[in-house]
Amino acid sequence: MPGGRLTHDDRRQIAEWLTDGLGYAEIGRRLGRPTSTISREVARCGAPGGYLPDHAQQAADHRARRRKPVRPAEPASDGQPTEAARAFVDRFATLLAATGLPRMTARVFVCLLTADAGGLTAADLVRRLRVSPASVSKSIGQLEAMELVARRPDPGRRRERYLIDDDVWLRAWQADTGAHGEIATAAQRGIEIFGAESTAGARLGRMGQFFARLSEQMGGSALAETATPDALTVLAALVHAGRPLTLGALATALGWPLQRATAALDTVRRRPAIADPLALRAIGTETYALSARPDRLSPAQRQGLDLRPVEG
Repeated sequence: MPGGRLTHDDRRQIAEWLTDGLGYAEIGRRLGRPTSTISREVARCGAPGGYLPDHAQQAADHRARRRKPVRPAEPASDGQPTEAARAFVDRFATLLAATGLPRMTARVFVCLLTADAGGLTAADLVRRLRVSPASVSKSIGQLEAMELVARRPDPGRRRERYLIDDDVWLRAWQADTGAHGEIATAAQRGIEIFGAESTAGARLGRMGQFFARLSEQMGGSALAETATPDALTVLAALVHAGRPLTLGALATALGWPLQRATAALDTVRRRPAIADPLALRAIGTETYALSARPDRLSPAQRQGLDLRPVEG
């Protein structure tokens, strides 16, 4: 290649043309090289028997090896995870996958979870996880749908970074709390439909009890803490009255605006564990009463209580 280093074929041509009696300028013209390049090559690699192309090539290779700088070893921290970090990501992802999260999505999530505060780009995730861009894109979409991953522009570049927000756990916590409360409420409705003494009712009772407790324990947000005292006051009022009360009568007796009483009753409905071992029962559209939760007593226990004579 003109302007580049002389090749073995170039050196063979030089030897041939020197034998033919061509001068350095003509040889340089034919090879597209400066005359000085040809003269230095012959002077440097000439031998008593004349210019030997094979000997000249070996000498050139030797010089190139000597001049080639030693490539420094890559630093231990080059932005890529260590083997221990890779093993952790895979192990943690396996645990998350056992909860129902797709395996690849779990790997992307844990990779972001263990990244620096600035997050990672899609290309970073591809390199770290050694997977295809399509796999990363699909997983990111699933994580964004669950609000577990945030998307941020990469300053000064036409790409985006993905990261775990500081409030991601609160959002996930609140989402789970609401879902658990809905399951508990649905289970209570199922007990009313199938009957507490049926097999289905017993199963739904155990299920509702579990999720109600879970929802109660997880519902520690500021909103829940504000609503709980009012909900407990409503329950105490219904117990004290010992009879069903309309929404209006309840609000008037407590000296509350109608909206406050409505919010308190709604809290009891959404978080049935607050009333445990009692259950809020709606009579019609705006009348409420309390009764024992049907899943708190077994059929035999209820029968025993019903047959037990009143002690004076």
